[in-house]
Amino acid sequence: MAEQLKRILVVDDEENTRLALTRLLSREGYEVKTAANGLEALSSLRNNPAELIITDLNMPEMNGLSFLRELNREYPASNVIMITAFGEVESYLEALNLGAFEYLNKPLRLEELRKVMGKMFPASAKREENH
Repeated sequence: MAEQLKRILVVDDEENTRLALTRLLSREGYEVKTAANGLEALSSLRNNPAELIITDLNMPEMNGLSFLRELNREYPASNVIMITAFGEVESYLEALNLGAFEYLNKPLRLEELRKVMGKMFPASAKREENH
């Protein structure tokens, strides 16, 4: 049975990005938690597991790639979408090699995010189509 997406963790040091994604995804029917960096996100995941993690690449304390490495150790089955305002080929390739499902540029477009989420969670995409 395909996994259905319900809970999303948004990790970004920019408060405006966290707020915008929370509003957007909440309107789509998802439960959204946020964290300002990778360390905060790891702590949050211990108490509030998430089916999808949307994380920024450039953050203080623990950047997105370091966070992805820790996720691989602690939560190897994590579904991750990496986002960045600075699309660099090296970080793109490293993120994918570390297990990120997709790497999207900011500002995120809702349709692009929906498309990626639909590929990751076909059961959720089908649910959205039936609404």
